[in-house]
Amino acid sequence: MKNVILLRYGEIHLKGKNRGFFENALFQNLKNSLEGINCKISRIAGRYLVSEFEEKDIKLITEKCQKVFGFVSLSHAMEVETSEENIVLAVKTLMGEVEKNSAKEVITFKAKTKRADKSFPVKSDDFSAFLGEVVLDNFKIFKVKLSDYDIELNVDIRENGKTYVFCDKVNCLGGMPVGTAGKGLLMLSGGIDSPVAGYMMAKRGLKLFAMHFHSFPYTSLQAREKVLSLAEILTDYTGGDLTVFMVPFTKVQEAIHQKCDSAYMINIMRRIMFRIAERVAEKNNIQTIVTGENLGQVASQTIESLTNTNSVMDVIPVMRPLIAFDKLDIIKISKEIGTFETSILPYEDCCTVFLPDNPIIKPSIKNSQKQEKFLDIENLIQEAIENIEIVKIKPKK
Repeated sequence: MKNVILLRYGEIHLKGKNRGFFENALFQNLKNSLEGINCKISRIAGRYLVSEFEEKDIKLITEKCQKVFGFVSLSHAMEVETSEENIVLAVKTLMGEVEKNSAKEVITFKAKTKRADKSFPVKSDDFSAFLGEVVLDNFKIFKVKLSDYDIELNVDIRENGKTYVFCDKVNCLGGMPVGTAGKGLLMLSGGIDSPVAGYMMAKRGLKLFAMHFHSFPYTSLQAREKVLSLAEILTDYTGGDLTVFMVPFTKVQEAIHQKCDSAYMINIMRRIMFRIAERVAEKNNIQTIVTGENLGQVASQTIESLTNTNSVMDVIPVMRPLIAFDKLDIIKISKEIGTFETSILPYEDCCTVFLPDNPIIKPSIKNSQKQEKFLDIENLIQEAIENIEIVKIKPKK
């Protein structure tokens, strides 16, 4: 008898003949998440197991497993060789621990058996009834209740000759394994929205890269460290390392400030950002760009502004997972994933440099193109790309 963590996936069940691809990706992401922790990771049909770990690491392993996209739940289970005698012993051991740690005088329960191994001689319902009697015969605190019960005693009899006995079922994040839906370049500003956008696209299986535009010395080194800290938090969810392209944007902004109508400054700035992002994405075989834009939140996020910036894109599509979200909903997610406190640190990003008093909210593409004629856009873009710093962010230990 040994303690294991039993993990279950969700949507992958729907993938038919392609399921193996998703299962392999999920297995690799789990390995990446638990790298550096002394444990064994294995697979059985429709389940993943973490075993042979030290007791002190259970909480850490559980927290890391919960953040691996693709898993819908996990349980802390006892693994035994499948036999009636072994299962009964595990049930007594587990329910004894429940009794010892409970402050209740009465605990209601239901026994539930899953018999994936059809060679086991007792049918599921009959075996559940038998185990219920075992519990009632050996413990005074437990009472059977088939609905609205306190705990569910689960016995999962698998095809590998092992049975898993557990009571808890801890929710995981669901979604799809990172890396199964292609690659995306997240425009990571340092605010609340963009980390949440990256999290949501990773949850749908997108392998993330990130790009940050900085305007040193107008923006501080603390602003840079803030963005890299956000990237590090995101590695909890990205299935491994996160590459961040740090783009020097000072000369671009100075040129816009000197030569363009101030009302168009944010608009022109974002059009150049999108051009740079597209070129970097193409060079690195990244199929989409991800932003934290939210319809109507600021002047650059009106439908006219979004259409305007989209018009400079030649090949790469832009995904905006937060486009219809309420700001309070975005904040709620940022708190849940651990980015909120870092996002609100008072270090400015490049979008706040030379900020005009009255930015245009309905910029026409024609007028934006007129403003851009005052700039040597191609050289500005090339110089920015040539001086990109690539930072590899490792997952937190």
